[in-house]
Amino acid sequence: MDIQKRLDNATQVIGVIGHPIKHSYSPLMHNTAFVLDGLNYIYLPFDVHTSNLKAALKGMIAFGFVGFNVTIPHKEKIIEFMNDISEEASVIGAVNTIANENGKLHGYNTDVNGITETLLPFKDELADSEISVIGAGGAARAVIYALIRTFKVSKINIINRTFQKAESLKEYFSAKMHYESFSTYELMPPDIVKVLGNSKLIVNTTSIGMFPNIDDTPTTIGESFNERQIVFDIIYTPIKTKFLQTAEKNGAIILNGLRMFVEQGARSYEIWTGNKMPVDPVYHTLLANLQNDQKI
Repeated sequence: MDIQKRLDNATQVIGVIGHPIKHSYSPLMHNTAFVLDGLNYIYLPFDVHTSNLKAALKGMIAFGFVGFNVTIPHKEKIIEFMNDISEEASVIGAVNTIANENGKLHGYNTDVNGITETLLPFKDELADSEISVIGAGGAARAVIYALIRTFKVSKINIINRTFQKAESLKEYFSAKMHYESFSTYELMPPDIVKVLGNSKLIVNTTSIGMFPNIDDTPTTIGESFNERQIVFDIIYTPIKTKFLQTAEKNGAIILNGLRMFVEQGARSYEIWTGNKMPVDPVYHTLLANLQNDQKI
């Protein structure tokens, strides 16, 4: 990709803000899509400390950026600077995509789209089934929102290292979305093995097992998994976490976080450009880069 040949006085700018930001694959994803789609845009990463967040947004408005993505640690804090936010962003309490329309900032949460599109092929299987979500942070909120909104699951188990956080998340969604079929547990193997084993879908929404801590996992106990299950880890570095490796050895269908990452990016891309992202070629470009980076 020859960036210099693409840039001119009409090039439109989009960025991603976070801290740190240097390991983000978002610039590769979106710049690949712009080339494939023939669009005169460029996507750049910006390392923005929390103390500079408001100033960064003012600068982006002044420079006429089309929009930007938002990643850790700004997804919650940035809401106070939005002119309006979408329904899913309001419920989840986090914004990861912003559109700038003449200085008015509109916030969205496209993680929901990433989760929904990843799980959509299994929609019929997930209907009326028991689900387990590991974690109680922002990613867990997006997963639970998607499960309630799109997949007619019968029960959601929230499993977290801190039991009170799991309880708080249950109470939050009971109030926000009037969903009552929750159970909460502390993540204490082997006590949790039976709960996981009874679940049709298990989603790890934590960073446990993410590079460089690739030997970490929510559970190493094989009995947590079986051939009737779908096991989804939102991590994509490494592509196959130890958690997924254990699930696969015990017959489960496994999903990593790369498809979710691309699909959430596709929704952002559509918000900014009005075009559909060429998802499959972008996905395979990212996969090839990840495989090369991880030497697998």
